[in-house]
Amino acid sequence: MSDEAEPGYVRVRLDLSYDGTEFSGWARQASGRRTVQGEIEDALRTVTRTRDTTYELTVAGRTDAGVHARGQVAHVDLPEELWAEHREKLLKRLAGRLPKDVRVWSLTEAPAGFNARFSAIWRRYAYRVTDEPGGVDPLLRSHVLWHDWPLDVDAMNQAAERLLGEHDFAAYCKKREGATTIRTLQQLSLVRGEDGVITATVRADAFCHNMVRSLIGALLFVGDGHRGPDWPGEVLAAGVRDSAVHVVRPHGLTLEEVGYPADELLAARNKEARNKRTLPGAAGCASC
Repeated sequence: MSDEAEPGYVRVRLDLSYDGTEFSGWARQASGRRTVQGEIEDALRTVTRTRDTTYELTVAGRTDAGVHARGQVAHVDLPEELWAEHREKLLKRLAGRLPKDVRVWSLTEAPAGFNARFSAIWRRYAYRVTDEPGGVDPLLRSHVLWHDWPLDVDAMNQAAERLLGEHDFAAYCKKREGATTIRTLQQLSLVRGEDGVITATVRADAFCHNMVRSLIGALLFVGDGHRGPDWPGEVLAAGVRDSAVHVVRPHGLTLEEVGYPADELLAARNKEARNKRTLPGAAGCASC
C-alpha cells in the first residue's frame, strides 16, 4: 500500500456516502455478497470501459455490514490517460451507474503523499439511539437503535469521560491477529435531541473491530441503571472482554467524517501511522 501512485498513474480521492442497510460491509468479498467497494469498483470499470481491469479502492475505514457512512473517503490509482479522458464526466457517469444507496460526491486528484487510510488523523462516528416508549420513528428505523429502558444521558457522559485518551481497548475490540488494540479516543459524548434521539459522537485516531459498538453497549448499561458510571472504565482497565458488554446492532452507526492533516504533513503522517504503537505488553500498527 504505497504513499504514491505508480509512475504513469494518478491517485484520485473519492468522497462518498452510503446507506449500509443492504450491504455486507465495505470490503469486496469472494463470496460475491453485495459490498460498497464492489459496487463502486464495478461501476468505475463500466463507465471507464475497462471491463477486464479492476482498479482497487483503498478506504479510510472499513465499515461492517449494516453500518452507514456520510463522510467516507477512499482513493484509487488510475492510469494518467484514463483519468485525462474521463475526469470531466466521471462523477456524473458514476451517478448514473451506481445504485441509489451509494453516492460518490467528489473525485479530485490527491496531493502528494495522500493515502485515504494512513493519512487520516481521526475518524468520527455517530451512534443514534432512542428510548422513546413507542419505539423508533418508522422513517428512521434503519438508522436509530431502540433501547427499551429509559436512559440517563448525564450518567452516560460521566462514564464516557473515563474512557478518553490513549489506552489499550482490548476489552472493547474483537481481536485480530497481528493488529494492535491501542487507540487514542479523542471524543466520546452524548446529546439528546428535541426529537428524543440520543446521538453519541465518537472520535479517535483509528478504531479496532467492533470498538464503537462495544463502547456504546457499555454506556447503554450505565444509562439504563444496570451499571454505575465507573463500570466502563473498570472494564477498560481489566483489559479483557466482559460478557456484560454487548456489541450493539450496526444500523445505529454512521461514519460521519474523516480528518486529514495539511498537505505538507501527509507524508509524515503516513510514516507515523505505520509505526508500531506500544503500551506495556502490546504492539501493532496505528491504523490496523
